[in-house]
Amino acid sequence: MTSESPRWFTSSYSNNGGNCVEVAANLAVAHNVVPVRDSKVSGGPVLGLSVDSFTSFVAGVKAGGFGAV
Repeated sequence: MTSESPRWFTSSYSNNGGNCVEVAANLAVAHNVVPVRDSKVSGGPVLGLSVDSFTSFVAGVKAGGFGAV
């Protein structure tokens, strides 16, 4: 993806037994990408979302657009 290392973090709201995703927002400004991965598989695949796509996704979650889980 880039030579800059992602700094992964999990939301403080993610206290649900490990069913979480991690994001590396530190690459957003310089590279226009927000890497996302499964917190249980840190060496697994990484989904690179554009900043616009990630922002739209977060807005949809906050608006309840994906229903209750």
